[in-house]
Amino acid sequence: EVQLVESGGGLVQGGGSLRLSCAASGFTFANYAIGWFRQAPGKEREGVACISGSDGSTYYADSVKGRFTISSDNAKNTVYLEMNSLKPEDTAVYYCAARGPARSRLQLKIWVFSSSKGEYYNNWGQGTQVTVSS
Repeated sequence: EVQLVESGGGLVQGGGSLRLSCAASGFTFANYAIGWFRQAPGKEREGVACISGSDGSTYYADSVKGRFTISSDNAKNTVYLEMNSLKPEDTAVYYCAARGPARSRLQLKIWVFSSSKGEYYNNWGQGTQVTVSS
């Protein structure tokens, strides 16, 4: 059974940093896409960053490019989201999600690069709250 457990959220001042962790179990990262998504009150869920467990290729939403970094430690089955220069508009519940195993490289690329709202992902964590004060 695939399980994803997020941690690391909290309250931070604008300009500060947080690192989110997603501990995964029940699968190995190879041929999986793992992503971070967020949802603020009254807004649609949006993709933040995704990573391929196969080759480490990454996708970032324009709103976080240059500020957020997604990475994975395959030995620990953990994905991280390093968030710097945080802004009040980054306030949301952040979710870790996974999809796999992919049948082809193309399918994996689609999951990593084309899931702007998480529509391809079928395994989700419980979420962790990130609040950025102004």
